[in-house]
Amino acid sequence: MTRRIWDPQTGECLSILTHDHIVRSVAFPCQDNPQCVITGAQDKKLKIFDLTRGGAAATPSQANGNSPVTPTTTSEGHEIGVGGHNGSIKSIVWNVDYNIITTACDDKTIRWWDLRSQQLISSYKTERDITSCELSNTKVESTDPGIISVAAGNTCIFFNAGRPGEIIKKVNFDHDVASVAINSQSGRFVTGGGKDTWVRVWDFALEKELEVLKGHHGPIWSTAFSPDGKIYATGSEDGTIKLWKACKEPYGLWR
Repeated sequence: MTRRIWDPQTGECLSILTHDHIVRSVAFPCQDNPQCVITGAQDKKLKIFDLTRGGAAATPSQANGNSPVTPTTTSEGHEIGVGGHNGSIKSIVWNVDYNIITTACDDKTIRWWDLRSQQLISSYKTERDITSCELSNTKVESTDPGIISVAAGNTCIFFNAGRPGEIIKKVNFDHDVASVAINSQSGRFVTGGGKDTWVRVWDFALEKELEVLKGHHGPIWSTAFSPDGKIYATGSEDGTIKLWKACKEPYGLWR
């Protein structure tokens, strides 16, 4: 089993990282020139790879929120929190503090890990299987840590990305939700349906449904806002990705 690092401009494979099992998730820190990548797999292992120094260790002086600490690694990576997951790791989120990692696991648990200590620092158990776990990319201010949005059954949980494990809001629905994304600028969030295949737009503060959009013909497993918050995308099991306008003014081809 492998993970490959690709050049997005040329399509060239830059690096091949080996793994003992199926890789289900991968994440880079949100930096201009990320030096490491972290992966989660079917074998319940969370691994970090140093992409620039051939497996050399980061020094303790690098332990700050602006750059992630990279433990001593080999070509097979370094495992974080050995034995800490009881199911395959389906989602990874790199927090605003680059030394904090959030994982969503098939054991119905969200976990927060500190790369400096390589220890679990917080966890949250959901009642239903987790189908989506994402960090918002629309921020009110540059210092805003963002919100981690989780979909699990008929519930969406919104966590403060700057405070591991701190719940901002928990919203229950009368239907299952397969995915969720939030726009912090507009105060709205979007959910993708499971069985009903509908896209719904909600007011975050009032927890009020504002729109119901139809067009997909299968469960909607992924939703995401554009960085400017003016459009959002939904990805479905029907094999399509749809773009929806979230603003009133003209945008791109929309008038």
